Amino acid sequence: MRLMNRRTFISTSIAAALTTSRTSLAADPAHHIDRVGVQLYTVRGAMKSDFEGTIAKVAATGYKEVEFAGYFDHSPKDVRAILDKNGLAAPSCHVGYDVVEKKWSEALDAAKIVGHGYIICPWIDEKQRKEPDGWKRAADLFNRAGEASKKAGIQFGYHNHSFEFDPADSLGGKLPYDFLLAETDPKLVAMEMDLCWISVAGQDPLAYFERHSGRFPLVHVKDWVKDASSSSGYQGAMGQSVKYGGRMADVGRGSINWKNLFAHSGKAGIKHYFVENDDPKSAFDDIKISYDYLHNLQF
Repeated sequence: MRLMNRRTFISTSIAAALTTSRTSLAADPAHHIDRVGVQLYTVRGAMKSDFEGTIAKVAATGYKEVEFAGYFDHSPKDVRAILDKNGLAAPSCHVGYDVVEKKWSEALDAAKIVGHGYIICPWIDEKQRKEPDGWKRAADLFNRAGEASKKAGIQFGYHNHSFEFDPADSLGGKLPYDFLLAETDPKLVAMEMDLCWISVAGQDPLAYFERHSGRFPLVHVKDWVKDASSSSGYQGAMGQSVKYGGRMADVGRGSINWKNLFAHSGKAGIKHYFVENDDPKSAFDDIKISYDYLHNLQF
């Protein structure tokens, strides 16, 4: 048998390597969301009348994670038992600014029992936002809360609407969201980005992912349709910069390019995806449509 010369050997080796590489790339599956979650505010009406039954329906839809916005007079121990019964995890919950300010220790104790890894503040009162030092007081509180929660093994975070992207006179025209990002310690304060509200505000989530890589371990996933005929029922959340009307839509039935956004999940640091619809037409139908879309989405 004749020995293969060096040139032939190299050419053959390169061809084989390229073939193997192409095969590996072709076999590499697209990314998808392993555990789709839902913010239970979406089904708040049903939660009030049938707390346990609603959680069971959410699990039956296919969701693996939930985010609470109140326990509806159930004890943390009972909430944990209901979650375990239905095979659900609750990595996060929302609590009011007043809880962060006045009942933080109790909130941390409850979170440990239920199994939350995150506690999120979703709102800053408009009156405080208009005060000269309102945003600074919020940033200071968030840092203190984050320091205390870190000692308890829980991450504190803040959830945006659109008003954080209105230039604030008290901040010299700076965007409050940028101020909070700059004035809070990334190790103490995470951001749960509402991908709908930031988009409605005319901002680019990808630009924030790039500038603040890893700062967004949780996101809210809801869609939006511009509609000039829609009333401004969301004005409190939208702020003054949003001039057009619109309405919320089930995920995948609006204008947001989810595939493109989630292709950058690694840069953002996203670990948890929570479907939310503040104004569902039919809550259980809506969360099913959104679940099916996200469960099958490849990016």
